[in-house]
Amino acid sequence: MVMGSLPEAVDVAVIGGGVGGYFAAIHAAQLGKHVALIEKEKLGGHCLNYACIPSKTMIKVADMFYEIQHAEDFGIHVGEIHIDAAELNKWRVEASAKLENGVGFLCKSNGVEVVKGTAVFTSSSSLQIGGGGSIDFEKAIIATGSEPTVLKGFEFNDRILDYKQALLLDYVPETMVILGAGYVAVELGMLYAKLGTRVSIVARSDVLSHFDRDAIELVKKKMDELGIKVYTGVTPVSYDPNAVTLSDGKRVFASLIVVAVGLSPYTEGLGLASTQVKLDERGFIKVDNALRTTDPNILAIGDVIGDPLLAHKAMRQGVVAAEVAAGKNAGYDNIVVPAVIFSDPEIAIAGEIEGEGLKVTKFPLTALGRAVALKATNGFVKIAADENNVVRGVEIVSDDAGDIIGEAVVAIEMGATLEDIADSIHPHPTYSEALQEAAEAALGRSIHYFYGK
Repeated sequence: MVMGSLPEAVDVAVIGGGVGGYFAAIHAAQLGKHVALIEKEKLGGHCLNYACIPSKTMIKVADMFYEIQHAEDFGIHVGEIHIDAAELNKWRVEASAKLENGVGFLCKSNGVEVVKGTAVFTSSSSLQIGGGGSIDFEKAIIATGSEPTVLKGFEFNDRILDYKQALLLDYVPETMVILGAGYVAVELGMLYAKLGTRVSIVARSDVLSHFDRDAIELVKKKMDELGIKVYTGVTPVSYDPNAVTLSDGKRVFASLIVVAVGLSPYTEGLGLASTQVKLDERGFIKVDNALRTTDPNILAIGDVIGDPLLAHKAMRQGVVAAEVAAGKNAGYDNIVVPAVIFSDPEIAIAGEIEGEGLKVTKFPLTALGRAVALKATNGFVKIAADENNVVRGVEIVSDDAGDIIGEAVVAIEMGATLEDIADSIHPHPTYSEALQEAAEAALGRSIHYFYGK
């Protein structure tokens, strides 16, 4: 890691060491380029240190804690158990640190020069590095990601937290109100409810309002079982030391307030005015299908260029941007970007599950052997195909849905048909069989569920 001395000039400068940034840097180095990766905080960025990895660690632990307390149906009887939140937080931090160190090792092994500091464009071919020094470049890749959106009147302080701070707590709060109703709010709310927090969610419309209602109703049912109170059709107006006041006059009492109303692109302080880079009306960087900005020397990837704001999208774009920066004829032409909500049950979506000309078939987990055996029948698989039986979309609602959706992504990208999935042998007994069962049902040959004659 370069701390004192800086490379005077590089082929490719990558600004931001999150998942998209380090993918771009490593791949550019693999292509023979001299690369500098500039990161002001921790390698791995928000995903590895504050979001994806920490939240899924916490969700797994919360699930274990909850399942142990509800294991009587399986003949397991336990006494009183408790959660050591400080020890849990220590494990979360250690897991992220291990992965961060791994990224550093990979950068070093591939010849990437890691520069600790901020980067500001002084022209379309040079960067000023915080603390002194500059780097000239042939191509630059902006991978600065996003940051939690601030809600006016609820600016962050010791009591009002963003999602990152909410995942860093070394105690389990008694009460929590979450402002926002997207996937971050749902994941945070369910994990803390399972740890014993009394959770309230304030939704301007409804929770996960942009997702399939069949799936959301199952999640809402579980949220109700967990005691999560959802206030819909209202907005937060003000707060005092004890409660949040809503637009309908109701007061929601909570010791902590978490603002989870979305993410905003991180472009402040980059010096983009010294370049030809342009932003759209929402503040995201404009790019073409090769991830080139309006400045011929500068590319951009990940959250900073707009929806969907997902780590795995940034990873793929990092690889593409590296190839474009290296002079290769590459483009970001992926057909589908999967989305996973790590709720209970999990929701995973790839492609379109509704639309003109699509036939949608739903297979319930009540007919799946593994789900019945594990008392996890709260879910289904939907598969959508066109008139030629080409698979256009899949939705999975089940335990481990996020681990299964990859098969659907490959199927859609390759133009697979219902027959391709139905005729491929899936291991038994697994949740992945539900995708095969859905394809068989779509073909009118369901074995384990009777759809009628």
